[in-house]
Amino acid sequence: MSTTPAAESNVDVLVIGAGPAGLMAAHALAKFGVNVRIIDQRPAKVAAGQADGIQPRTVEVFQSYGLAERLLREGNQLHTAAFYNPNSSGGIECTGRARDVSADTARYPYEVTLHQGAIENIFLDSMATIGAKVERPVTPISMHISENSSELADPTKSPVRVVLKHLDAPEGQDTEIVNAKFVIGADGAHSWVRKTLNITLDGEQTNYIWGVIDILPTTDFPDVRNRCAIHSNNGSLMIIPREGDLIRLYIQLTDTDVVDPNTGRVDKDRMGPEELLQVAKKSFHPYTMDTDAFDWWTIYVIGQRVASKFSVHDRVFIAGDACHTHSPKAGQGMNASMNDTHNLAWKLAHVLRGWTDISLLKTYEFERRKYAQDLIDFDKKFSALFSGKPHTEENQDGVSHHQFLEAFQTFGLFTSGIGVHYAPSTIVNTTHQSYASNLIIGQRVLPHVFVRVADGRPFEIQDLLPSDARFKILVFAGDITQESQVARVKECAAHFDKPEGFFRKYGGKNPEKVFDVLAICSQQKDTLSYTDLPEVFRAHWSKVLTDDQDMFKRTGGDGYKTYGIDLLQGVVAVVRPDGYVSMLAPLDGVQDIDQYFSGFMRA
Repeated sequence: MSTTPAAESNVDVLVIGAGPAGLMAAHALAKFGVNVRIIDQRPAKVAAGQADGIQPRTVEVFQSYGLAERLLREGNQLHTAAFYNPNSSGGIECTGRARDVSADTARYPYEVTLHQGAIENIFLDSMATIGAKVERPVTPISMHISENSSELADPTKSPVRVVLKHLDAPEGQDTEIVNAKFVIGADGAHSWVRKTLNITLDGEQTNYIWGVIDILPTTDFPDVRNRCAIHSNNGSLMIIPREGDLIRLYIQLTDTDVVDPNTGRVDKDRMGPEELLQVAKKSFHPYTMDTDAFDWWTIYVIGQRVASKFSVHDRVFIAGDACHTHSPKAGQGMNASMNDTHNLAWKLAHVLRGWTDISLLKTYEFERRKYAQDLIDFDKKFSALFSGKPHTEENQDGVSHHQFLEAFQTFGLFTSGIGVHYAPSTIVNTTHQSYASNLIIGQRVLPHVFVRVADGRPFEIQDLLPSDARFKILVFAGDITQESQVARVKECAAHFDKPEGFFRKYGGKNPEKVFDVLAICSQQKDTLSYTDLPEVFRAHWSKVLTDDQDMFKRTGGDGYKTYGIDLLQGVVAVVRPDGYVSMLAPLDGVQDIDQYFSGFMRA
């Protein structure tokens, strides 16, 4: 009896797992024109619950892909955090309120809450417009990576062989062999990809057990629509207001609540959503909290682990929960996961296009593993504070309101994502930081409004830096009413036009496909025409801006001051495709930019 040979196919990037990390990767790669496939073993997408918090930096990332408008329309915004602690009569009382996000430079100074299924839909609907979709139910059953060094070093080769099983196909026609150039394992905390690669997760399980319920509340609790951290004598609680009238309750549990004494393991059958609500009610006293409907629930033990490595041969990568796990208290999981693949996608696109050397991919693990380790260190401190007993007359060693509030605000830059800071590497060069003291190399571009010279329209600079796989070259040209500055700007432009300069050398005949150049002057708009700039700095009339207020004087101005740039001298800033400042150079030092790009780009 003959068997039908397995179908065989080729793909540039195979993404395994269609949660937030996988969808961020597949969506970005598809937008960049990469041949990408994404598979998931679940027959249907997430319908409710799961992760739900989008931090300020992640909203900026969504905006860079054109997805923030829908996120903000459908989600709920958290502006205020309230803190409750035990009172003298055995109940709880409000001991203070603060802004929910304590990052001063946040463009969106709030968290957005929306259930994971709705967040995934934003990606899925955008992918559908460019002909990309999730293939389900499909699961990988084996993977082999070539050990041939010359094959691994050649980005045009496909050294990864993955056998897929299509779970709803007839037997005999259900397997497929995929030859992939690259694979991304975004398949969750129990990652098949990670286990197949024999990558360990290093760290430990904590003793903190938490229950989660999503409910439509009936309550007299006054801060039900604010994020709340509640320390009571009956345990700790967190409220996260959600879209519509939903709220999420995180409820601290004890071993006696959910641990099977025979096995020592958490047993979900010992406690359901009704029992979780009963535990929560004790912590809310003297306030009441009831519901007629549970939207979703779960129980989990906090684990704080980071994978020993994030890739094998820079051909198979893991991202998201596959390579780091932590508590959901500070709303980091989904954000960290999506920012992993936001970091990786443009690098893969550049290598596949032949623009950069394959060694660029080493920076993914270098940057994101360091971030994941910092996240675990933060999470240990925050979880301990959150899960610790409150300070009372009887418990003098407990966590005080002042301690918790101070930690909440200190960690704000980190939790918001605004403080992510990539260390020096082949793509982060800090040599000329002094030329723009507040445009921090290795951090994302600070939001600020500048005015477009051609039509006087104000623009948020971040909106002019979309995630389109191009490097952005921001030429802060200074005040070009000064003759000496005009000469410097012209000399800088001449260097851009030299065949041996980075712009022509790595941009080829169509440098605007690789580099997007914006010129930003420092004088008032009335003293400037966009045609005053050399042609290489104005590929289009929309590419010239100035640091002035809009015509109604409502917004804009003081951008050079905000960024710490000299009004007369200016600077050239190189911004990576993911929105992070990668280097600065004086206008008369553009050869340093040539040297920077020569470290990883191909002519």
